[in-house]
Amino acid sequence: MPFDRLVGWADHWAEATGRDDVLAQIGSSQLQPRRLKVVPFMDPRTFRARVEEADGVVAHAGMGTIITVLEVGRPLLVVPRLGALDETRNDHQLTTARRLEQEQLVLAAYDREEFFARMEGLEHGSRLPRIAGRAGEPLLRRLRDFVAGPPGRGSPGAGP
Repeated sequence: MPFDRLVGWADHWAEATGRDDVLAQIGSSQLQPRRLKVVPFMDPRTFRARVEEADGVVAHAGMGTIITVLEVGRPLLVVPRLGALDETRNDHQLTTARRLEQEQLVLAAYDREEFFARMEGLEHGSRLPRIAGRAGEPLLRRLRDFVAGPPGRGSPGAGP
């Protein structure tokens, strides 16, 4: 789905700060940014490579993007898509942004003024520690034990 609100904010920020090195994946946006270098879509490998090259990342509050950026360890500013603006089906991204901001994993902006203020923080942010690309062995072991069920009982849902 297009996210013209964020594309417009980013383009205005790039213009106001004289930046001409900002790459944006804009999907099916109808906006024609003046300062941003744009691509409609990137495949996952290309997206990850661009994140690895970036000093910081601005994105919607979708978990796929967030996880990739946190795995790479770059500063991240999220702008949640809003259901009321038909940017998504509901406001689940608000919950995601608020929680990850509370955990100090991301910066978040909920309006244009916050976006411009947080962009300054993003530019001067430090790289975050990387998160693992997969769950740790203790969690995996607990999940395996849960799925297998108590010893001697077989798997959950199995008959007597």
